[in-house]
Amino acid sequence: MTARIVVAGASLGGLRAAEQLRAAGWTGAVTVVGDEPHMPYNRPPLSKEVLAGRAPFASLAFTPKAAAADVEWRLGTKVVGARLDERTVALDDGSTLSYDGLVAATGMRPRRLRCPGPLTGRHTVRTLADAQGLRDELTRPGVRVVVVGAGFIGCEVAATAVGLGVREVTVVDPLPLPMAGPLGELLGRALRKRHEERGVRFALGTGVAGFEGEDRVTGVVLDDGRVLAADVVVESVGSLANVEWLEGNGIDLSDGVLTDEQLRIGRRPEAVAVGDVARFPNARYDGVPRRVEHWSIPTDTAKHAAKALVAHLLGQDREAAPFAPLPTFWSDQHDFRLQSFGAPVLGLEDVRVLEGDPDGDPDGDVLVGYHRADRLVAVVALGGQAAARGAARYRAQLLQQPALTA
Repeated sequence: MTARIVVAGASLGGLRAAEQLRAAGWTGAVTVVGDEPHMPYNRPPLSKEVLAGRAPFASLAFTPKAAAADVEWRLGTKVVGARLDERTVALDDGSTLSYDGLVAATGMRPRRLRCPGPLTGRHTVRTLADAQGLRDELTRPGVRVVVVGAGFIGCEVAATAVGLGVREVTVVDPLPLPMAGPLGELLGRALRKRHEERGVRFALGTGVAGFEGEDRVTGVVLDDGRVLAADVVVESVGSLANVEWLEGNGIDLSDGVLTDEQLRIGRRPEAVAVGDVARFPNARYDGVPRRVEHWSIPTDTAKHAAKALVAHLLGQDREAAPFAPLPTFWSDQHDFRLQSFGAPVLGLEDVRVLEGDPDGDPDGDVLVGYHRADRLVAVVALGGQAAARGAARYRAQLLQQPALTA
């Protein structure tokens, strides 16, 4: 029987895994299984260009590399179970696939608020269908929008809604500043000022207690007793790892799929995890396993995991260098961009302004450094292209630093 690798998940991580398996020398069968009916597509534009009506789906779809042209795609099919000892996965159409190697690339899904009130009028943004449905709502005349969650997606959606001319946009978050969790207070203050200058309102330091309305949402009840009128609610309150299909195999699924430094699941050399479902130790930093939900991670994890998996399946096991990526992200909001290299969350206690004035001109460029044990662990730029280029200048420095041990 032909040897086969099954890739569970058909988003960017699944695509990059299939491509990298071929690049690593795997010539056997590769089957990619995904629950959406579409081939892999680019998700970051969903909260921006797609929501604004500037990007059709055709512009989002990825084209697989020629080396992966013979990969089998089973789309519109969900992986619902796995028996790692038997090397099989179960699909929601009742079929079972056996494998020699397994790649877990099932990604995330949006977390939902568990509050009393109607469901109609409440949206998340994760899939193309989500973005299309939300756009239909935002383009209705006179709508009032409440975005719950002032993180990346929440701020991007709020900015897009203002750009569409939405009557009223309010962002709610229990933290005192937007994006304070991943970026800290310094940039949080600057972001709030820039958003408010462009028409976004904030209700910060409070959560959501419930929703008003009968058939659909008409208002958002806050923990502090205030009620915000709302025709549309966007829930951007974090994500949950799609790991239920791996339950019952004795592996740590407490926050994504725990892997070792080679991205192997439960020390099983025939099973690896890629993308934002993987919780891996990063040898560049402190070795603490973490999930990283940045656009660069599916490609970085796929390249490393594919080499480790193929080497094992071909009997070429070797001591490879541990996985040590440099996380990278960007976020376009209104007419400015956040650009980051490194791991800001590790340096939140020592944040220094490298260039610009974050409390000054709301249109000015700002470059901020994050430090741990007096060592630079990340840079984040806020502003235009010049600021982004400023952050990129630090990339080589961040890459060349020795592993962080404290």
